[in-house]
Amino acid sequence: MNCTTHAKASTADRQWLHISAKDLVLGRLAARVAQILMGKHKPTYTAHCDTGDFVVITDAADIVVTGNKARQKVYIHHTGWIGGLVRRPYAEVQAKHPTQIIELAVRRMLPKTKLGRHMFAKLKVYAGAEHPHEAQNPKTIKLTLS
Repeated sequence: MNCTTHAKASTADRQWLHISAKDLVLGRLAARVAQILMGKHKPTYTAHCDTGDFVVITDAADIVVTGNKARQKVYIHHTGWIGGLVRRPYAEVQAKHPTQIIELAVRRMLPKTKLGRHMFAKLKVYAGAEHPHEAQNPKTIKLTLS
């Protein structure tokens, strides 16, 4: 008799994965990382449970965008105050906070719930090649994004 099993967060087998973002396209990288954080790459994926892996992204300063996005893309948020609309062009964000670009792209692809916030906490992004998670022995994966 076949029986469906549902994964539990306490029994999830979580791994640490390392990805170098050097010369990768932002949207394709973010979509793949979001799948890994949710656990959709595993056969034990369960929608109501966080079964995803931890992801360490390095070289965030070397991310690539296609087309005219480098000139035209604008990050917008509102402070909540009157006249509080803040617009920051892509080039400014890339120069000052390169990790924020990947974090925003991935966060916006995750569920907008408590579970999504828990999944996002497993993402670690660093601008350079160094990261402080060597003790976790992250497995380096090479993404082939086409």
